[in-house]
Amino acid sequence: MTEHEFDHLRAFLKARSGLALGPEKRYLVESRLAPVCQRHGLQGLAELVSCLRRAGDPALESAVIEAMTTNETFFFRDRAPFELFRDVLLPRCLARRDGSRRIRIWCAAASTGQEPYSLAMLLHEAGPLLSGWSVEILATDISAEVVERARSGLYTQFEVQRGLPVRLLLKYFTQVGKNWQLSPAIRSAVKFRPLNLLRNFAELGAFDVIFCRNVLIYFDTPTKTEVLRRLARSLNPGGAVLLGAAETVIGLSDALVPDPEHRGLYVAASSERARGLRVSAAG
Repeated sequence: MTEHEFDHLRAFLKARSGLALGPEKRYLVESRLAPVCQRHGLQGLAELVSCLRRAGDPALESAVIEAMTTNETFFFRDRAPFELFRDVLLPRCLARRDGSRRIRIWCAAASTGQEPYSLAMLLHEAGPLLSGWSVEILATDISAEVVERARSGLYTQFEVQRGLPVRLLLKYFTQVGKNWQLSPAIRSAVKFRPLNLLRNFAELGAFDVIFCRNVLIYFDTPTKTEVLRRLARSLNPGGAVLLGAAETVIGLSDALVPDPEHRGLYVAASSERARGLRVSAAG
């Protein structure tokens, strides 16, 4: 693969997925796209780039994006955000949304589904606390392939051993051969759909909690700023966004501000809570 061809792939991925690859990622590109070439009957990356330039093969374009997208995830990943949801955000939602008795949650980079299903299990464990409430969990990902896999709720032994407490495994999963099938009750609590965060997502409506963890790290600064701006506009009054441990809004966006009491938690700068935080800090 020539430098010119590599640059074209980088530009293609940036435009279609927001993925910003540095020059040092050339080996990663070559290793991940070689299988794509084989599956599509292409002689190599030069021919693949030629096909992308012609822009006449949506299946190939999708395969390239999916091959380069990182889908690392596991149940209750990093633990703290889920404890924050259970102990802080859910009580806030119950207090703020008592009139409508409706809570909307969005997992904006859901990969194979472990994050939204972890939330669904937490909500199920809340039991009578949510009696009479409507709770919607929307889970999206740029990869249609992983969205389909997430919908199945079928996980390997290795996947259920990563972060999932044994008690919840035995309560919500059934062993199917060497794999584990999530219960219909938990699967039905999550609605999955493909979605590219670079596109307009206003049609999704407003949410009380947005999980957008470990995806912004792959974007360049202008893309991060734009996505954060639109995430802020997708919050209900009093809503909050959770980012990954290595992500922040500081120096990137004025649309969201950190909650000083809770690491990784952000609220809209225009919200009542953000104004209260600023007043408290000034006092």
